[in-house]
Amino acid sequence: MSMHAMKHQKGFTLIELMIVVAIIGILAAIAIPAYQNYVARSQTAAGLADIRGGVTAFEERIQIGGAGAAVLADTGLAAATTRCSAIAVTGNYSDPADQQIRCTLQGNPQVQGETIQLTRNATGQWVCTTSVDEPFRPVGCGAGT
Repeated sequence: MSMHAMKHQKGFTLIELMIVVAIIGILAAIAIPAYQNYVARSQTAAGLADIRGGVTAFEERIQIGGAGAAVLADTGLAAATTRCSAIAVTGNYSDPADQQIRCTLQGNPQVQGETIQLTRNATGQWVCTTSVDEPFRPVGCGAGT
């Protein structure tokens, strides 16, 4: 056998490396937007979780016969969190259909500045509404302000 017949290929050819780089680029082009959408959905859900705790304190205040305008301090909520640039409470404790807890979202550009709110209706149920686009809404939250 000659020396040339025994020669083995070592490494990859340039075209093989270019194909691998192209495949990685395609996967990244798909993965990055999907990841951004996932982050936007999780930030919206986390914003809802940040204000959900205020519902219990609000209801307790109504049940003990609270009167006057609702105050954020009564709910035990902070004025802002890492997901909500502002949390606001509106309404009057004696008017069961005019009470709201609202979070203005911050973070991901897809939900930045949008709101998510819980509104108490006349029957005492808290309804979630949001201005966030459909793909980023938490389960059970409808379109609203």
